[in-house]
Amino acid sequence: MTERAQVGNLYVNRNMVGAVVGVQPFGGEGLSGTGPKAGGPLYLYRLLAERPEDAVPRALALQGQQHPLEASAHPLLFDAHQALKQWAQAEQQSSLLALAQRYGELSLSGTVRTLPGPTGERNTYTLLPRERVLRLADNQADALTQLAAVQARIAFSKDWQQDKVSFDAAIYHGDADQLHTLCEQMAQRNGAIVSVQGFAHGETQLLLERLLIERSLSVNTAAAGGNASLMAIG
Repeated sequence: MTERAQVGNLYVNRNMVGAVVGVQPFGGEGLSGTGPKAGGPLYLYRLLAERPEDAVPRALALQGQQHPLEASAHPLLFDAHQALKQWAQAEQQSSLLALAQRYGELSLSGTVRTLPGPTGERNTYTLLPRERVLRLADNQADALTQLAAVQARIAFSKDWQQDKVSFDAAIYHGDADQLHTLCEQMAQRNGAIVSVQGFAHGETQLLLERLLIERSLSVNTAAAGGNASLMAIG
């Protein structure tokens, strides 16, 4: 049931106050927050102007055990990305195939991590792909780069500025003046604040963690009927 809750932080059998840095990363979802979560593993990277391409997955690998989501929870999570790689291979687009494979290796989408915490409590941190990402490019190469990073199905829109067109992140390839105009247009939209990534033509160093949703789950296992580590004490 907890997998169905579209909220940034979920607490089971415990109160919602007293979040601890590194244990209960805090931040809402949708209108109540744009990320990254305060006290979460992605927070520092939002403050950096430069960093190695693999900095985020390397850092998270040092922080504890990680495992993929069960296939039943999100059965179509990687279908679109796999289809893109198959298409690139069939069309002999070796550079796109290599880029898609690289993004797949660097992506943390669809993973769950157990965070440290007190005995009698289980804290998990899940990374999911954003549901809708606006992709804006004026050439095929940049459009395919964006598609490889998003790892999602495609829907076309003739006018993305309509209120009925919803998205929760945006990637843009083009010149700086157009990017400035785009950011102004985004700021005028109703609803949640949308994060915009802007790049020059041909750039491929997209920030993949900006395309993720962070969800934190804190469960009081002692109140739920027992905890193996708690019962082992004494």
